Amino acid sequence: MFQELFTPSVQHALDLIGIFVFAISGALLAVRKNFDVFGIAVLAEVTALGGGLLRDLVIGAVPPAAFTDLGYFLMPLVATVIVFFLHPHVERIQVGVNVFDAAGLGLFCVAGTTKAYEYGLGLTSSAALGLATAVGGGVLRDVLANEVPSLLRWDRDLYAVPAMVGATMVVLCIQFDVLNAATSGLAVMTAFVLRLLAMRFHWRAPRAWNRRSEATEEKATAQ
Repeated sequence: MFQELFTPSVQHALDLIGIFVFAISGALLAVRKNFDVFGIAVLAEVTALGGGLLRDLVIGAVPPAAFTDLGYFLMPLVATVIVFFLHPHVERIQVGVNVFDAAGLGLFCVAGTTKAYEYGLGLTSSAALGLATAVGGGVLRDVLANEVPSLLRWDRDLYAVPAMVGATMVVLCIQFDVLNAATSGLAVMTAFVLRLLAMRFHWRAPRAWNRRSEATEEKATAQ
C-alpha cells in the first residue's frame, strides 16, 4: 500500500525528516518555556515520536518503531543540540520549518492510517489512528509544557483538520479498492496543501453557534 509510494530507503529518510521537523517544534517550545537542556530533549523526543508510539501500541506493533530504529531516537537529539545553540537562528526560519512540518503532517496521517488498517483495524478506527499519528506528539508536547493543546485552540490555524482530510481520503480509497501509490500521494499532498493554505489565510475552525460567553482567549506569550 503506502510503502509502494517510495523505496524503503526513501521512506525511511522521509520519516527521519518528519521526525526532525516535529522535534524542532518541540525543542523551540521548550526554549520559549525556559526549560533546561534535559527538558528541551524530552519535549523534542515526545513531539517527534509520541504520535507514532501511540499508534504502534494501540495496534500491537511492538516493540514500537521508535525503539527498534536508533535513527528515530537520535534525530530528536540532533534537533535538541541545534535548537539549544542556534535557537535565535531557527526562530528566524520558522516559516520554512512550518512548511516541512506541514509535509510531515501529511505524510504521517497517511502512513499512520495505512499501517493501522494493515494491522486489522476498521476504516473509521484506522482514520482516527492516522490522525493521532500526525497530531499526537504535538498534543503531548503542549500538555507537558502546561499549554492548552494547539489543535484545541480557536485562535490557531487549522492543524488537525488537514490530517483528518488526508486520513479520510485513505480510508475511502481502501473502501473502494483504489488505494495505490498515486492515491496515497494525493492524500499526502491534499493534507499538506490544506495545512499550507490554513497558515497562509489563517483558516480556523468555527466556535459554538451563538455562544454567549464573551471570554477572550488568553494571549500566548512568547518568551
